[in-house]
Amino acid sequence: MIMAGENEYGKEGAAGRRKVGVYVCHCGGNISDHVDVGEVCRRIEKIPGVTSVQNNVFMCSDPGQELIMKDIRSGAADRVVVASCAPNLHEATFRNAISRAGGNPYIYEHANIREQVSWVHHGAAATEKAIRLIAAAAAKAERLEPLTPIRLEALRHATVVGGGIAGLKAAIDLAKRGVEVAIIETSPFLGGRAAQLDRLAPSGESAAQVISELAGRVLNHKSITVHTCARIRTYQGYIGNFRIGIGREAPGGSGEWNESGKKDKPAPARGEFVPFAGVYAGEVLEIPEEFSIDTGIILLATGFKPYEPRRGEYGYKEFEGVVTLPEFIKMLALAGRGGDTLEIGGRQIKSVAMIHCVGSRMIPGIHEEDENGRLNEYCSRTCCTATLQTATTIRKTWPRTNVFEFYRDIRTYGRGQEELYAEAARASVMFLRFDPEEPPVVGKSEDNDGYALYARVKDKLTFGEEILAPVDLVVLSAGMEPNDVSDMVAMMKLPVGADRFLQEVHPKLRPVELSVAGILLAGTCQAPMDTGEACAAASAAAVKASAVLSRGYVELDPFVAEVDGDKCRGTGACVQACLKEGALELVETLDGGEKALRAQVNAAFCIGCGACAAVCPEGAINVKGWTLNQYEAMLDAIVSDDLFEEERPHATAG
Repeated sequence: MIMAGENEYGKEGAAGRRKVGVYVCHCGGNISDHVDVGEVCRRIEKIPGVTSVQNNVFMCSDPGQELIMKDIRSGAADRVVVASCAPNLHEATFRNAISRAGGNPYIYEHANIREQVSWVHHGAAATEKAIRLIAAAAAKAERLEPLTPIRLEALRHATVVGGGIAGLKAAIDLAKRGVEVAIIETSPFLGGRAAQLDRLAPSGESAAQVISELAGRVLNHKSITVHTCARIRTYQGYIGNFRIGIGREAPGGSGEWNESGKKDKPAPARGEFVPFAGVYAGEVLEIPEEFSIDTGIILLATGFKPYEPRRGEYGYKEFEGVVTLPEFIKMLALAGRGGDTLEIGGRQIKSVAMIHCVGSRMIPGIHEEDENGRLNEYCSRTCCTATLQTATTIRKTWPRTNVFEFYRDIRTYGRGQEELYAEAARASVMFLRFDPEEPPVVGKSEDNDGYALYARVKDKLTFGEEILAPVDLVVLSAGMEPNDVSDMVAMMKLPVGADRFLQEVHPKLRPVELSVAGILLAGTCQAPMDTGEACAAASAAAVKASAVLSRGYVELDPFVAEVDGDKCRGTGACVQACLKEGALELVETLDGGEKALRAQVNAAFCIGCGACAAVCPEGAINVKGWTLNQYEAMLDAIVSDDLFEEERPHATAG
């Protein structure tokens, strides 16, 4: 691959050679504990074209970035290589540092010597591999050209998918920043799952009050349009310029409105809160309609659903007195406050068993998979707090009703939530801890002791003593599962985690962004959250969206395909190989006065995958920032032994 007139690394001659600065990170020992950073720097200094080699304990820190900025300002370097952790962590950090120093952010190349080296190799092998990767990066860096970001006009409009508490909060925050907002909600009501609660933990606020206040602000805001009974049917476009097709239809049924949005009686007044349904937004259609919305950015606030236990799980749907926590919360809200014993449906409840971790923290080989072969191995995070608050409410409101909590672990993780555990203990809630391999057994009481059911467990708090609790009601603390948005996942090519929640780019650096540019996350479609966290995530997504739309345009990285019109012969192989619809097409042009087909790139759609470059028989396509000659230079550097034979003189240009 070495071309005539070039050295081992495929470089140009010394005249006009670019100045490559290499900056090696210790990563606080993550790298330097296994890679000899000093030796790496000594070897890399010998590479022709490398004019500055520096190292720092943390290159991503301010002092580390200052090393890069100082070399660029002084002219010591006009190309930059950073050897550190994975580029998806701090690539933006180093590009921004170069920009602040007055350089072009795209003269930068990254060498991953943590995940690809120090975390998988040790000793001399780690050091040698690090040197080869950095040499390859330096060879590529010398061939980097300054690039210009792709600028696209952006509509100052956002679409929020979901009218729950996260969707409402995101819409309000966006509207306050001068962005037009459309809310797409599948039911006739606003409020989502939060509206189906009685009180919010740990504050004890009325869920109806919170949702009514948020929904009222949304319905009365001139910049927010609400579309209920609506779903996204079609999707096209790119960040700043999406077009989504919306279908609306009546929820079905006739007569009165119930919590499912079905109609069983005359509809409530617009803005009225319907218990355990939410705030009625009005205008429910009798005849389906379809329309489209042009929007600049999309926020997904599609929410969650409670886990539904399978038949027979802790007696669910087998015994009348076994219910889920969401079902029980509704029962409690409707129960009378008179007397000292809880009464539900005309039946006194003298004793309640509450079982934690139903549908959460499931263990392969112990718990039964669902019909799709899935287990919810994650913690749903909010169940412990909700269960403790409910148990305490029972004990304080109906003191002659006993409460038993069967738990694996208590996880009250948020501010003010540990106090709920202490409060439940003070209220004489009885705690019984079980091993997940020996969960509680729920059965129907056979003797005539006045209790309908029993819950039996080996209690770890009493060193495995078997305890049988006679109860009238068993409450299952059902976990959280993401709502089914498989249609949008397929339509928009959304990333989904192993837990089936939508997956952000990075939990710390880009916590509300998806890998699809222009689509953001808000609330429990991303992970189990309480209402406070969902609102915080919604506000974060709104700030991110408004920052993107505020300038009237968006800038995208320029790593897209580029066609050399002189080489292109219009074979169409690139169009067939293209992975992104609309990114490449054949257009008719004039070549020497005759009509000819030539490939043309739509930079807004191109994802820079390089599939087109790989199949072009004429070599007429390159991806900016990843050209074929840059790849060749990297390969030559990797296979060269020059850096590992110190007695062997370096080859010179020409």
